[in-house]
Amino acid sequence: MARQSDTKQRILQTARELFATKGVQQTSLQEIADRLGITKPALYYHFSSREELVRSIVTPLLDDGEEFLTRMEQRGDVPPRELVEGFFDFHHRHRADVLLLLTEMTTLAELGLIDTVLAWRARLTRLMFGPEPTLEQETRAVLAFGGMQDCTMQFPDAPFDELKAATVKAACAALAIS
Repeated sequence: MARQSDTKQRILQTARELFATKGVQQTSLQEIADRLGITKPALYYHFSSREELVRSIVTPLLDDGEEFLTRMEQRGDVPPRELVEGFFDFHHRHRADVLLLLTEMTTLAELGLIDTVLAWRARLTRLMFGPEPTLEQETRAVLAFGGMQDCTMQFPDAPFDELKAATVKAACAALAIS
């Protein structure tokens, strides 16, 4: 059983690497199998389709994001800076998969995953500014949250603490919070 799990994880990692370099649609399941030295039927044993493989790659990101937002919503009055810092931590943890999401927007939109990510931003905006944010507040949130996401990918070699401090400071400025 552990062997099966190891193989599945190896498939996910190899697919993630190939998808990131070649794109989802340009990467065949045969290519993934060849890279791993397994047969295509062995790959199909773990994943019935490319779509299932993509979903398996992004599901941890989606589950973690949903858990983070639900926890913040249940708490109610979350200090804005804590929300910003938590959002940074989430994106930093999942930056490779967020990059995949951004580079494969069409494929991921077809799977319904883009709508989920966009809905998160709306929820974050309501957490930050209340149930009916103004247009100015919404634009500030788009700049701040989208910019934070970009910073985690743009500076992959930056020390975590420095990147977090700079990103959170910039996001707070964009949101006009302290």
